[in-house]
Amino acid sequence: MDLNQIRYYLNLAQALNFTEAARQSGVSQPSLTRAIQRLEEELGGPLLYRDGKDTRLTALGRDVLLEFMRIQASLDALSEIVDTSVVGRRRRLAIGIATTIAPAVMARFWRYVLTQLPMAELQFLPMLPGEAEAEVLSGHYDMCLLTDPPRPNVKLAVVTLYREYLRLALAATHPLAQKPIITPTEMSEEPYLDRLHCEFRSTLIKHFMDRNIVMRPRVHSEREDWVQQLVANGAGVCALPERSVIVEGIALRPVEGLDLSREVSLVAVSGSGNPREVRQILTMARQFDWSF
Repeated sequence: MDLNQIRYYLNLAQALNFTEAARQSGVSQPSLTRAIQRLEEELGGPLLYRDGKDTRLTALGRDVLLEFMRIQASLDALSEIVDTSVVGRRRRLAIGIATTIAPAVMARFWRYVLTQLPMAELQFLPMLPGEAEAEVLSGHYDMCLLTDPPRPNVKLAVVTLYREYLRLALAATHPLAQKPIITPTEMSEEPYLDRLHCEFRSTLIKHFMDRNIVMRPRVHSEREDWVQQLVANGAGVCALPERSVIVEGIALRPVEGLDLSREVSLVAVSGSGNPREVRQILTMARQFDWSF
């Protein structure tokens, strides 16, 4: 038995047609037929029923198919190792990022990843509203950074990186920045800037409505940088996770009675079917010091 026979048989088991399997294998039909016949002789039984144009796998054929698929998976994994370690091909990883996660906290980790995986290329992609772990399971992303862990799923590997609390963001020169804690009434008296992608948005509205406080936003935007720059320039205040500041000149203060937080997690498909670099990044994330 040789590797070509395995490849020929896998193509034949999928096509169930000798002509098509020969085409996929890049050989003539007589060559493929002889290779399958030799394989059947070596294994001691027929792998296929041949009834005119109708070709079906025998019970032995189905069992052999499963084992050959495992062998092919191992060969693919070996080829991947050779490509990255010996041949020197780069591995590009698509990483989806929830738009409200700021880069400052993450930069040190991804710099470390780049030093440890010199043959990896990282493609950071903003996740669209409504996208979550399903995009990882579908293969759209190799991994993603989410602002709340997904529901338990044996198909997913989830690494919780850190927790951060919701704070009131205001200009560092604002008089309220001198206070250690802001009251809801003080917050409601300021022009409010509405971050449309904020995960806490509906919860925050309900929190203040329950206290008969109505927030009347002056600005609505999906752009985190625009909202934060307006805050830094004194145009108003906004609610902001404490590690999400991306603009200088912003002070963060807790709001009395408001205790909302989120967990930032790295999510990927679990198991050995993942690219080796994904598994290594997950391990690095588990071991990394996120306490800063």
